[in-house]
Amino acid sequence: MAEHTTASRLQLSGLCFLLQILTIILFAVFVRYSPESSPGLCSPQLNCSRRNQDSGFQHPRFRDVHLQALLGFGFLVAFFSRYRPGSVATSILVMAFAIQWAVLIQGFLYFFLNGKIYVGAPSMVSADFCTAAVLISTGALLGRANPVQMLLLTLLGVALFTLNEYTLLRLMGVSDSGGSLTVHTFGAYFGLMVSRILHQPCMDKRKEQQDTGHQADVFAVVGTICLWIFWPSFTSATAVRDNAEPWAVLNTYFSLAASTLATCVLSPVLYEEGTLQMVQIQDAALAGAAVMGMAGEMLVTPFGALIAGFLAGLISSLGFRFLTPVLRSRLKIQDTCGVHNIHGLPGILGALLGTLLTALATADAYGGRLELVFPLVVPGSRTISDQALRQLCALPVTLLLATLGGCFTG
Repeated sequence: MAEHTTASRLQLSGLCFLLQILTIILFAVFVRYSPESSPGLCSPQLNCSRRNQDSGFQHPRFRDVHLQALLGFGFLVAFFSRYRPGSVATSILVMAFAIQWAVLIQGFLYFFLNGKIYVGAPSMVSADFCTAAVLISTGALLGRANPVQMLLLTLLGVALFTLNEYTLLRLMGVSDSGGSLTVHTFGAYFGLMVSRILHQPCMDKRKEQQDTGHQADVFAVVGTICLWIFWPSFTSATAVRDNAEPWAVLNTYFSLAASTLATCVLSPVLYEEGTLQMVQIQDAALAGAAVMGMAGEMLVTPFGALIAGFLAGLISSLGFRFLTPVLRSRLKIQDTCGVHNIHGLPGILGALLGTLLTALATADAYGGRLELVFPLVVPGSRTISDQALRQLCALPVTLLLATLGGCFTG
């Protein structure tokens, strides 16, 4: 046992050393600061930078997105007493490597010019989005994968996330500024498929219940506050500027509020204890944010955002009560943090909502915003029906890449 423990520690130490040396060498060869006077360095096809955002707009968004990824997802896994000692540390380890690796992988596709990768606020926001997807994936594996395996998952997950994002945003021209598909859906189902491959029968005998004690509630309270403060900025970080940007912020706030009330509706009915838990509110808030990822910058209308958030909260609560046991018993998928209910199902709902709103979009309703939300429609290169079809086709493409990539990684 002692020899096994020593070998595991040496594996982690050696892998961290090799990965860091590799990234240092690659950064030294390729990565340079992005000149502030050269906004054209960023690829126009990348959602996060295609709209000529200035540094004054980007830096607050980068700060909020970074804090959301670190604090929101960190506290999301901290309320499990069985895994708390290592879960937050593993999340920080994954995030530290994922940001560096994402800057390189995404840089070669989106920020590469004259043999160099030019980094700035847009590239860091994009890297944080990638990191968020990987952290979602790790939530499905909490307690069953060691730090070495998590690093290997990050190594492959970042590359597969970038492939999916490149396919959707650049090749298909899909609008998904808040990441309903690229972040939430891909991250959830990628992690679930890895979990399926790593299935451990002995874990079926041990119920994965969330804590209900005081310390767990403290973590959930802090995590929920972080979600409410920073997630509207996360959803709107890559959204259009000026008149259209507040739509993503407002729609996300309305959705968060409605999804929270949905949990208050169902929790007393579904659970015998009848008392509302902070962990449940945190999960509902995440579901309400995920559903606004694609549709946030579109013309949802305030009441539409409330409806979408309410449905996401209902689906998430029902999923925890009824779908999670089925996934564990029938499909042998052990979903520790419930990412299927928090990110996967709301992400799919958000993609379907975004497709519907795209099909209903008109120049009269959007005005000058139509060109910003759907930049390929106005020049005449495609019709709004073509755009809606591409938005719809992006869902099976993401599910296919996530499941195949998860199987391979597992």
